[in-house]
Amino acid sequence: MINRSLVRALVTSAALAGTGALLAGCNGGDMSLANNAKANQPVPPKLVADMTAKDMDLQSPILVRLFKQEAELEIWKQDRSGRFALLKTYPICRWSGDLGPKIKEGDRQAPEGFYSISPAQMNPQSAYYLSFNTGYPNAFDKALGRTGSQLMVHGDCSSRGCYAMTDEQIAEIYSLGRESFFGGQKSFQLQAYPFKMTPTNMAKHRNNPNMPFWKMIKEGNDHFEVTKQEPKVDFCEKKYVFDAAKPPNATRDLVFDASAKCPAYVIPEEIADAVRDKQATDLAETARLIAKGTPMARINTGIDGGMHRVFAARVPEGSTGLSEPGDGSSLSLMARAPGTVPSHVNPPKAPADRAPSENLLMGAPEQPKLVAAPAAAPAPAPTRVANAAPAATSQNDGWFSNLARKVGFGGGAADATASTPPSKPKAAEAKQPPRPEASAPKTTAPKPDTKHAAATRPPLKPSVSDAPAPAAKDNRVSGSAPIVSTNSFDSRFGAVK
Repeated sequence: MINRSLVRALVTSAALAGTGALLAGCNGGDMSLANNAKANQPVPPKLVADMTAKDMDLQSPILVRLFKQEAELEIWKQDRSGRFALLKTYPICRWSGDLGPKIKEGDRQAPEGFYSISPAQMNPQSAYYLSFNTGYPNAFDKALGRTGSQLMVHGDCSSRGCYAMTDEQIAEIYSLGRESFFGGQKSFQLQAYPFKMTPTNMAKHRNNPNMPFWKMIKEGNDHFEVTKQEPKVDFCEKKYVFDAAKPPNATRDLVFDASAKCPAYVIPEEIADAVRDKQATDLAETARLIAKGTPMARINTGIDGGMHRVFAARVPEGSTGLSEPGDGSSLSLMARAPGTVPSHVNPPKAPADRAPSENLLMGAPEQPKLVAAPAAAPAPAPTRVANAAPAATSQNDGWFSNLARKVGFGGGAADATASTPPSKPKAAEAKQPPRPEASAPKTTAPKPDTKHAAATRPPLKPSVSDAPAPAAKDNRVSGSAPIVSTNSFDSRFGAVK
């Protein structure tokens, strides 16, 4: 029985890892690294203890929320009541671009909106430690003609259109996603926002040309806030639609097309009423803040993204850029950065209307800067090419895909960005500044070729558990997803025949 279970575990891990091997872009490496130790690190014991305290199972579904301005990534997890509760908040080491959605390839914008992450989008051999593809562009983005590819959440604290964490952080986040897939979740939702969708922020950014888009995705935020359930997302008439259901007496299932007219639909009454009440309260508070003279946030130019202050405080000439702490942020300035900040990190510029010290810590006491020791000068690594497909992809694709479907990971179709990219870069893309995955190695700290990563860089990073997660509110509605039992090793891999 032990040997049989071990075989099942290895085969299932290979199937999950193999789907990620087909990704490129922010990723790199070759097929031989698909089943590696760093992608199979266990969830840290402290985080497991936090789950137990919050009545969560290790393999229950997760949901991810990202906030650019606050530079925070939240992991929400379903508890045994069927509601999602906040498990942990991670400071984001680096994001790029400005507040606002991604429009075109090469604009350095990190995506905003709602995306679905399937096992096929998890990449266990990323050139940036570990990563998962956001799935940009989704159907809404495509309907508007927006372009871009390989937009990731990854490690290495380096971003040109991605959300970059430290290696230790992404290892922990990756492990949470992996366990949710083992528990039966077909895909988890990623909600990416410019900022926390509060009346204060809506008032401050009222003059921003992206406000119509932000109001639209705020509706999805409100659905989640009032129900603590993952909102069902559809697209029609080039807009988002949340929690749409068939009208009474309807005989056909709803069919949505992002570019076509919306079908007749309704929103369940208990959700619609709760969202309506929240929106009325938020609008009244926003109007009050505007009336009392809340200053408008400036629209920035020439400032590339942001960095959480806990990292900026530890980088020479560090700046938070466009990031600033939110109201009631759960993340204080930690005694130590949650993970390793590489010596080649490129912090954002400070906005011109802030003094450097104010921008760095936003009122927090000065902390000593930690400068990484200069590394020995290894031979320069070969240039990473964003559109180069991993070796042996074509001959291994069918086997991994078939095996993934047999073990239950092929239920949700991966977004177009999760597929193998073309071998030739587009002519238009060649004119754009390269993203980190396509750029030449920095002379200050060249990164080793990922083919030899095991020999030049320790594959495992210690977990980091510095930021306590606040308790979530209790709001339950009907229709919650069941929790999958995780009582035994056999049940975890029981789908393998």
